[in-house]
Amino acid sequence: MGLKGCCSCVKYLMVLINILFWLIGLSIVITSVWMLTDPTFMLSMTQSYNHYHIALYVFLGIGILITLGAFFGCWGVCRESQCLLVSFFCVILIVMVAQIAAGAWAFHNKDKLDDIVRAAVKSSVQEEYGQSTMSSRTVTFDTLQKNLKCCGADGPGDWATSRFNNVDRTNIVEIAVSSMNVFYNIPESCCKENLKDNECELSRRLKFGGPLNTAIYQQGCVDKLIEIIYENWVTIFAITAAVILLELLSLTFALSLCCAVRNQHYKA
Repeated sequence: MGLKGCCSCVKYLMVLINILFWLIGLSIVITSVWMLTDPTFMLSMTQSYNHYHIALYVFLGIGILITLGAFFGCWGVCRESQCLLVSFFCVILIVMVAQIAAGAWAFHNKDKLDDIVRAAVKSSVQEEYGQSTMSSRTVTFDTLQKNLKCCGADGPGDWATSRFNNVDRTNIVEIAVSSMNVFYNIPESCCKENLKDNECELSRRLKFGGPLNTAIYQQGCVDKLIEIIYENWVTIFAITAAVILLELLSLTFALSLCCAVRNQHYKA
């Protein structure tokens, strides 16, 4: 015998919530796979290469768990199965705890965001850009500079002491002192749009400590990247809070249905 009365309404609400969870979980999975496979995704510049991929795999795992939980929830409601409803409850509870823990960590460390992003971007400019083993990082940074209309971490001068110009970073102090009269190159992605023929090529060669050419972007990428992150910070927290509230509601419904199914079995 199926559940009736208020429990029947709760069943329909649970199906609706689990459809939303399925869409959310699937969106997270698709986004995670996209970010893992697309080397031009700009958020990869906000962390070290390894940390970025670890975070994405965790994000992907959460998406898979939400999708799996939605399946347990829908199937458990349709079958009025205590086992499936309990499985749904456990999976969503794990996801919710993980989200709260991640949100608490992010809120606690938000003041360190500037330092984290600055260190990651500077490392990409000084150590990784143009290296054969870090080709994806090079593509990402080129995309970043073109889209944000910026150059280097704090400015074009960052490229003077980078491995892109074959500078040995172990002797950076001696090189900085002895290179005052030499020239260095900057990436083509630092050039402004719609330049005349060969204008970009000529503008890319700069004198160490000399004036910057107006044909290249003058501002560094760190400040622009941090600005984008802060602009979306409130939106990210609002969406996360809404999902957690939805999860709390679904846990309450699952527990209520589980008790109703058990009572119905006892009466039978």
